[in-house]
Amino acid sequence: MRIRFGYVAISLDVPEGTPNKTISVKASEKITNKDDRMSRLRRIMLVNLETTLRILRYNAASGIHLYRFTSKLVPLATHPLAAGWDYIAAAGTKWRDIGDYIRKNSMRVSAHPDHFTLLNSPKPDVLAASLADLDYHVRIFEAMGIEALPSLVLHVGGLYNDKLTALARFTENFVQLPERLRRRIMLENDDKIYTAKDVLGLCEELGCPMVLDIHHHRCNNAGEHLQDLWPRIAATWSSVLPKIHVSSPKNQTDLRAHADYVDLADVRPFINLATKTNLDFDIMVEAKQKDKAMFQLVEDLVAEPGVRRSGQATVEIADLLGRG
Repeated sequence: MRIRFGYVAISLDVPEGTPNKTISVKASEKITNKDDRMSRLRRIMLVNLETTLRILRYNAASGIHLYRFTSKLVPLATHPLAAGWDYIAAAGTKWRDIGDYIRKNSMRVSAHPDHFTLLNSPKPDVLAASLADLDYHVRIFEAMGIEALPSLVLHVGGLYNDKLTALARFTENFVQLPERLRRRIMLENDDKIYTAKDVLGLCEELGCPMVLDIHHHRCNNAGEHLQDLWPRIAATWSSVLPKIHVSSPKNQTDLRAHADYVDLADVRPFINLATKTNLDFDIMVEAKQKDKAMFQLVEDLVAEPGVRRSGQATVEIADLLGRG
């Protein structure tokens, strides 16, 4: 069983490795000349894109094939202050350069629109803003020339006092999405409202891949066991490798927040049950120490019996890990 590892957005091992520089709405409003404002936004965007390309070069040199883009590559992309700005054209060949590099190095990339992107909101203005945010993300992938595979991770959304009604509203809005948006989406269980079982049922109904977050499952479940759910979750991915998210709680009083690193003890039980199906999959590490935490988790794994490294950020697992 092969597992590849990746991390989210910022590289701590790349100088100036933060690709989400931005400008506040308040500061942007002070630039009263629209051309000057657009010029400022463009300069920030170009810095972010150049930083992203440097990170991708580091990833390739480090054997990392899994990476999540920041959603802030384009500052204020969907804000009214940037209305009418063609940020795709403004970047020239930068988008295509990034896409070409991704394809050349066989990388799997994704993005995770923020928690304000709510497809099950009953409010028309919130839904409209959510659709605009999805369109922004998809435009970026299209500009890069990235194949239309699942690449946008979404949560189901809010509860709105009635889970069944909220799930039905998600379904109604999801099926009405333009195909170019819909086919990019994968759904993730969350740590408060929608359990892995909830999201799995929705994904099976909609024909949508499910990203299992094992930390969220620990925080939010109704007693379901992952050994019963995992084969069905993996089946939602069809011909694409399944992907999961891993993290550890910051502390025992703040269980939902992510720690700096991932404790192998929080991942080992899932890997053990996954060996029974012997399906390859990818792991996105969600930890404050980013790529450092990812590599530390790989190091911890290869110290286990039955595990060998087949790349700097890839392992092969032959058997159950020690100590359960």
